[in-house]
Amino acid sequence: MSESPDEARWRAVRRRDAAADGRFVYAVRTTGVYCRPSCPSRPARRENVSFHGTPAAAEAAGFRPCRRCRPDGPPDTHADRAVREACERIHAATTPPDLATLALATGYSPAHFQRLFKARVGLSPKQYALARRKARLRAALSGARSVTDAIYAAGFSASSRAYADGGALGMSPARYRKGAAGESIRFTAARSSLGPLLVAATARGVCMIEFGDPGRLVAELARRFPRAQIAPGDAELAALVRRVVALVEAPGVRSELPLDIRGTAFQERVWRALTRIPPGETVTYSELARRVGRPAAARAVAQACAANALAVAVPCHRVVRRGGGASGYRWGLARKQALLARELARAESTSVQKTHREAAGRSTAGARAQGPEAKRAARGGGASAPRRAARKG
Repeated sequence: MSESPDEARWRAVRRRDAAADGRFVYAVRTTGVYCRPSCPSRPARRENVSFHGTPAAAEAAGFRPCRRCRPDGPPDTHADRAVREACERIHAATTPPDLATLALATGYSPAHFQRLFKARVGLSPKQYALARRKARLRAALSGARSVTDAIYAAGFSASSRAYADGGALGMSPARYRKGAAGESIRFTAARSSLGPLLVAATARGVCMIEFGDPGRLVAELARRFPRAQIAPGDAELAALVRRVVALVEAPGVRSELPLDIRGTAFQERVWRALTRIPPGETVTYSELARRVGRPAAARAVAQACAANALAVAVPCHRVVRRGGGASGYRWGLARKQALLARELARAESTSVQKTHREAAGRSTAGARAQGPEAKRAARGGGASAPRRAARKG
């Protein structure tokens, strides 16, 4: 069941979500003040909070602006500038500055600056720095004289750090440079109610879940990793494939599939946001762009969704066009509609079951609250009183 607009707003207030600033303000009845969603003031009780689309609407309802977050003023350009300058420092530094150093340069506390940065960029400063090094390492490996030269050019303090952080490339730098030479990738074709699919995995986890002709998809896998050792799967992969097929059949069920996700920093930010969309719900590309801190990048968000190679596990099918209509899907619009219908049906069924459980719980609690005399009266119309009278006689 979809949450109401006010529930979504309250969740943004609880998170002090700076990405929600400018979309609404919230007012506190006990103080008579209205604030931005990101206001650092002490949280109010939900029953004392109301939401307003604009500062003018809040003031028309009798509330005054908070002096701390200044919701009636322009956006917090100082915070935007601080985050932009921090990104520039990370880009320019050979060794990425730590959070304390970045925060000190901006005048914010480390914890506050971490929230500001993540709200605008979609990643923590540490994650952003790692993503930048990952991108530099990919670019350097193709042209450097050696793997070691590429590692240091990308900003790693030692070659051991690049190899320890294998997640940067999904494999060791040497293997990546050689087209995944020596990397073992297993694959298995499977059948599902939505058609054939191919599942491939490295030692790290599932790296491909795609619908379509298995022969064509194996050729695509070989093109992506031209020097990898690609072979049919074993019993271990067969167990993973069964979990993948189960996820296709019931896409709203929670699954802890190990995934080997590889993409640019922006793509991974979008894919991470996709996994946070609850089953049975959808968002537009514009809304997803706002959630990753890039409200003007709806087109780039759509491209990141289209680049997703992990069908269902990274649920890009939950993104729709403005107005709610199902838009394109790299594995076919019919599959997207089927996945959405399955998730919606499961969400509605879960909601009905929850309602029944709550009603049963209230009934049980009510029965426990009644004394034995009330229960007997309800069953037998108050027969205990005549028996007491007979005993007295």
